[in-house]
Amino acid sequence: MPGLLSKDTTLSVKSGTGGAYKVLEHLMEVPEMGGDPEKVEVTTLSDGVKKYINGVKDLGDLSFKFLYDNEKVDSNYRVLKALQDANTKASYKVEYPDGTGHEFEAYVNVKMDSAAVNAAMTFSAGMSLQSDITVTNPTP
Repeated sequence: MPGLLSKDTTLSVKSGTGGAYKVLEHLMEVPEMGGDPEKVEVTTLSDGVKKYINGVKDLGDLSFKFLYDNEKVDSNYRVLKALQDANTKASYKVEYPDGTGHEFEAYVNVKMDSAAVNAAMTFSAGMSLQSDITVTNPTP
């Protein structure tokens, strides 16, 4: 029976051209990847039913959730917050345990999540997409 556990899913980042992706530690949630095209109505006066064609795909913003870490210079929070403060577009890659990847470019917006008694501190990284999402399939 085919199936895949989300364990070991990663989000990596690289800024600028060239260089390698750096895995952002303590990832807790990955949003849906992809989007639905908007419907464009093309009904004419001679049609008995409404007709549509696919329009532009709206991928929306992607929101990733992390366990908060701000202890070191290369901590997940500091890396993403620095990109936000510099208003820097970066490349991101989500990779699943089977090797499937989703790559995209985005601006990031970091915000602390709400705090509660006896709960882990988390933050969210919202991605404003600047490209389509490129899917790479696993290699055997």
